[in-house]
Amino acid sequence: MDDARPTVSRTPVDAGRLHDICLAWYEANARILPWREVTATAWHVLVSELMLQQTPVSRVLPVYAAWVERWPSPADLARVPAGEAVRAWGRLGYPRRALRLHACARILTERHDGRVPDDVAQLRALPGVGDYTAAAVASFAYGQRHAVLDTNVRRVLSRVVAGRAVPSPTVSVAERRLAESLLPDRDRAARWSVAVMELGALVCTARTPHCTTCPVRSQCRWRAAGYPAAEGAARRSQSYAGTDRQCRGRLLAVLRDSSGPVDKHRLDQAWDDDVQRERSLDSLLVDGLVEPLAGALYTLAT
Repeated sequence: MDDARPTVSRTPVDAGRLHDICLAWYEANARILPWREVTATAWHVLVSELMLQQTPVSRVLPVYAAWVERWPSPADLARVPAGEAVRAWGRLGYPRRALRLHACARILTERHDGRVPDDVAQLRALPGVGDYTAAAVASFAYGQRHAVLDTNVRRVLSRVVAGRAVPSPTVSVAERRLAESLLPDRDRAARWSVAVMELGALVCTARTPHCTTCPVRSQCRWRAAGYPAAEGAARRSQSYAGTDRQCRGRLLAVLRDSSGPVDKHRLDQAWDDDVQRERSLDSLLVDGLVEPLAGALYTLAT
């Protein structure tokens, strides 16, 4: 973290106490989620992590359930055209993630005997898998000891340990070192990561943290400092209505809801702005989500 910013205390964090409190709270308050069940495979964990990128749990749950029932293994998904993955993705948003999952399934089937690897470097080499997702799969599927730095974990550590309302926009080397220094032994490391993640999702939330009921409020340096506001300009939430994203979603919805190729006239009816519609359709073609056919027909990726 940036040493130029003031911190509340230089006293070392009582990591053991923090572990005990968070783990006890998690045991009593954790949500029951299918990818956390003992029957969940590494493939299930990978699917859930890609679906949960920038998407809330409530929207992911029904799509995830249908997905793993239809394609319980990478080989099952690899056997179908990529467009079927896009169709099943529905309205989760950022549909390129569906293509990446399909590409993952093919790579896992062809190069890893249909198994999700437990090696972080091999996980990072998969489409759509970055540092966070690789660490999450290695930790939650295989019980390994890694710092799992999602938005919720970063916010909890920023407030409790650094005394800041929000973490920096990107993960710094110092922030990663801090997270790694707080990891308990391997037997509890994965559980600790998911416990802190759950604390950030349910209690130490971004906009309305429930500080009075937070189990680590007595250890929280942000609370001790009087809840100082975040430094710098507030981040603007991105509008959706009228954007290219919305236009792309409308075009994809027409294709998803069709049992076969769609003619250009039907796509034209999905969005009034001709220039924006053509730009959005071009971007879908470039991203590989949609493919053109002869006779001015279009279909989902094959």
